[in-house]
Amino acid sequence: MSSAYPSLNRRGFLGAVGATGLTVAGGSLLGACSTGSTSGKGGAAKSAKVKLPAYIAANVAAPDLAGNADGLDPAYLRYPKKLVKSVAKTPGDGKPITALTETFTTAPPAMGRNAYWQELNKQLGSEFKMTVVNGMGEDDVYLMKFNALTASDDLPNLVWFPPNQGLRNVPQVLQARFHDLTSYLSGDAVKEFPNLANIPDFAWKTAVINGSIWGTAVPYGRFGQVQLVNADFWKPVGGARFDDAEDFLAKGKDLLDIKRKKYVLEPAYVNAVQAFSQWYGAPNWWSLKDGKLTSKFESDAYLAAIELALKCFKAQLFWPDPNLRTHMEKLTGGQLGSYVQSFPGFLGDTKMYDWPIEAIVPFAAESGVTPNYHLGRGSVGFVGISKSVDKKRVKTLLAVMDYLNAPFGSEERLFLGNGIEGTHHKRTSDGDVQLTPKGEGEALTTFDPLQFLGNTPETLYTPGKPDVTRYIHKTQGELLKIAQADPTVGFYSDTYAQKWQSLRNEVEDDVKDIIAGRKPVSSFKDTVKTFLRTGGDAVRGEFEDAIAKGAK
Repeated sequence: MSSAYPSLNRRGFLGAVGATGLTVAGGSLLGACSTGSTSGKGGAAKSAKVKLPAYIAANVAAPDLAGNADGLDPAYLRYPKKLVKSVAKTPGDGKPITALTETFTTAPPAMGRNAYWQELNKQLGSEFKMTVVNGMGEDDVYLMKFNALTASDDLPNLVWFPPNQGLRNVPQVLQARFHDLTSYLSGDAVKEFPNLANIPDFAWKTAVINGSIWGTAVPYGRFGQVQLVNADFWKPVGGARFDDAEDFLAKGKDLLDIKRKKYVLEPAYVNAVQAFSQWYGAPNWWSLKDGKLTSKFESDAYLAAIELALKCFKAQLFWPDPNLRTHMEKLTGGQLGSYVQSFPGFLGDTKMYDWPIEAIVPFAAESGVTPNYHLGRGSVGFVGISKSVDKKRVKTLLAVMDYLNAPFGSEERLFLGNGIEGTHHKRTSDGDVQLTPKGEGEALTTFDPLQFLGNTPETLYTPGKPDVTRYIHKTQGELLKIAQADPTVGFYSDTYAQKWQSLRNEVEDDVKDIIAGRKPVSSFKDTVKTFLRTGGDAVRGEFEDAIAKGAK
């Protein structure tokens, strides 16, 4: 098996962090609750004036396919042969460092029997003691652990603030329990930590709250969810290319074979609606015009997407068991035609599976419609340094974070993503990186929680599959041509933080009921009214105020 990340599991953790959230088949949505950048009196105006860390690209081997400032990722067809050393000296001070993070895969072996973890301690110059919450269970398991620790006297030195798990009262918690890192990171100050300076602006915005920088941003690609297909499944109808929504529906019906248990769509109805909504040009959560926000739930485009999903359900295009947990097995076996995935999850899937995975670039569902593609946040939150750390030690912790954010093409990143050469990975004759069985058991499982504490800006590399890398890079370029960002990213709403998860779940539960035939389409108007009355309007107003203040 190859690595070179990402190892994110559970559908890449978030469309992840696409501001869209992602439905596990038959299950609930993973949230997308921004930790924002503003709250409190004058918070938006203060945050707008904060000087983000200076951006200085890492000095690594040039990519085979260039990226750009819009979010196009640099791509390497082979793993770079000449690696740079991105950290000048061992960052730690010999004292233990504690951290709170999460994993979405198998928990790593304990430090005492984990050669990767032991080598990490050596590289850092300090014992790195992670409290790893396993996110494969209940959706609020990290939230519960976070709340317990931030209310205790046992707060770890480093704490991950995810953008999508409904953390509440974030500004107040930061003010009371964490160091303000603005003076260490703002503007040119970040140059003391070159790997942190390699993090793009759009990622840093999630770490700015009430006019201060409260942590090191954890970079993540700008791309949100993407609808993927097994290209072989679609060959009988000329491939997964469509003239419009009716053409998609017709080709889906042609491929449907109930007797042979071949279905077109995974049974994640809300994922399908989200994908279809981009064909109709629905907003990326919100549209902003003349200072006023409109929710995607209010748009005609989102309703049209529900109606299309209902047609698909009536045509039996969805896998019939709504609790399907083995959709990748079905795709591998040619029994399922498409699924929705986060973009980093897409990258991971292309490394893990040998069948041809292709993306459906949103197209016009009907004449006169302008399709779009919904970008994500570009970050999976930030990592705060708690006040359990003496102020004199803050720079030491930032140096450790600098190591954890080492760029692709560095010696440090090769180790972080793949472990010890000869033990956890080996180089193929073509120079690609290939994990050993020990690497799969130790490097992958330990790296997964590490990447929520520090990561490299997204880089495209598919070991042993240069043509796949070229395809993904080309697809990104096509998606960027129609890309739309969520206008509320970088702004904070208290109601959003406290109620958005339940508000959205209620709407999307109704969407599932409509598609499954338990409620009429006409009921969605009342769903939207309830959404607005019980919190949607409050979220809208708070974001509008924050955006207006931030623009001054």
